[in-house]
Amino acid sequence: MAILNAFFQGGHLRILSLIAPIFFLVLLACSSGDLKDSNTAEAAFKEAETYDADERYEEALQKYKEVQNKHPYSRYAVEAKIRIADVYFKRESFIEAQNAYQLVKDLHPKHPRVDYVTFRLGLSYYSQLPSTIDRDLSLAHKAIIYFDEVIKSYSKSTYVKEAQEKKADALKMLVGKEIYIAAFYYKRDMYDSALGRYEELLTIYPNSVYQKEALFGAAMSALKNGDMDKSKIYAEKLSKSFPESSESKQVQGELSQHGLH
Repeated sequence: MAILNAFFQGGHLRILSLIAPIFFLVLLACSSGDLKDSNTAEAAFKEAETYDADERYEEALQKYKEVQNKHPYSRYAVEAKIRIADVYFKRESFIEAQNAYQLVKDLHPKHPRVDYVTFRLGLSYYSQLPSTIDRDLSLAHKAIIYFDEVIKSYSKSTYVKEAQEKKADALKMLVGKEIYIAAFYYKRDMYDSALGRYEELLTIYPNSVYQKEALFGAAMSALKNGDMDKSKIYAEKLSKSFPESSESKQVQGELSQHGLH
């Protein structure tokens, strides 16, 4: 006890007073290291995933963008860009999703998930299509471009089957619109314009689900337009492909009345 008192009565108290702040700084450094860990790319990405799973999309976007901007060279950076596009898609902000996927595809063409990015890019265009065929369907062509890329360039991708299905849906809408326009002309006795539409449809989409309607329309439009030879050509194709159809029987009946059976 006497020795301890002597220690404090000497100059050692002063030494302790100098050491204490240093000790405090060491503790602070350790605690700040823990705080710093929460700002790593991995921590920010996991936090963004949590927000994403909880459908807190605005907060998820902020965190994914933080990863992208603050940690551009981390292994999470490109994935964060993909997730940003995914969040836009989930929010049905399809134009923003389209632009975000396109950016990833342009900047990282050899990324391991480029097949997914390409498919989702096509799906973003597809999701902007109207529900009825009487409106603008120009985006269907762009959607088909990316679905085709998945099918042809990434033939082993797990997204090929869905890309094929969506492509078929988009094509059906495009062909349906051509049938709609051709029928519009036909009903208004504009047979030359109707025939042109039906022929274009048969050339561009030769095996579509509307082939029967297109052959029938072409045969009837040519007949009404006075082009009997062309009418017979389309009538024969209709009869060969759909021999038992009511459309084939009707065309044959019309040709019979003109002595062209």
